[in-house]
Amino acid sequence: MKKIKLYGFNNLTKTLSFNIYDVCYAKTEVEKEEYIKYIDEQYNSNRLTKILYDVTEIIGACVLNVSKQDYEPQGASVNILISEEMIEEHLIDESCNLGKSIEKDSLMGHLDKSHLTVHTYPESHPEHSISTFRVDIDVSTCGTISPLKALNYLISSFDSDIITLDYRVRGFTRELDSKKCFIDHKINSIQNYINKDKLLEYNSIDVNIFQSNIFHTKMMKRNLELEDYIFNKKVKDINKDKQKIILNKLEREMLEIFNGSNIY
Repeated sequence: MKKIKLYGFNNLTKTLSFNIYDVCYAKTEVEKEEYIKYIDEQYNSNRLTKILYDVTEIIGACVLNVSKQDYEPQGASVNILISEEMIEEHLIDESCNLGKSIEKDSLMGHLDKSHLTVHTYPESHPEHSISTFRVDIDVSTCGTISPLKALNYLISSFDSDIITLDYRVRGFTRELDSKKCFIDHKINSIQNYINKDKLLEYNSIDVNIFQSNIFHTKMMKRNLELEDYIFNKKVKDINKDKQKIILNKLEREMLEIFNGSNIY
């Protein structure tokens, strides 16, 4: 593809917002507590930090600063500041830890011009037999590096029943003749950047505003295998009628999340 010749620095901001939902059938209080505990251990701040480090490497950026925190009773957050290129050590602010303090209970990370953040939200209700786990990830970059390069890795890093994706290119840079450039790559759907085999596992829809360089994709698992959604139980121990009731509850929960509205 022919490269656009720019005047000065490419200051286009490209932001990918990535939300995943994991859904689980957990009827008793003990099952709910065990599910939340499992999720909290599975996606603690150390593992989330490792995922964001991998994203940084995939998009070709460098870590400047990292902060992370686990919460009581559950949940975790990580924030990483990155740079498009290596920065000479004497130019780096002394408050930046370059990720070296990653073993501390809490820490924070930054990139120059760019950042990555992740937050987790485990959720259950005493009168509801479906528990959910949500992960919100934002990857924001400036310059030539693109967060879309890490999209397939992010999807594969989590158990994703519902996925919502937002991608936006903001600002402008200039070509040599001073003409404004509002986007420096071709895109008509986020789905173009998702592995085709993975796409086959989901029902997907797009809502795009091309003139504003805003792209939105929602995805929901096509086929539900009950074994994958029952926490600490076996399908064979549940009678057929009960299995249908549980599947209906799971499908309703997923449809409500996918559509962003309650179903009555």
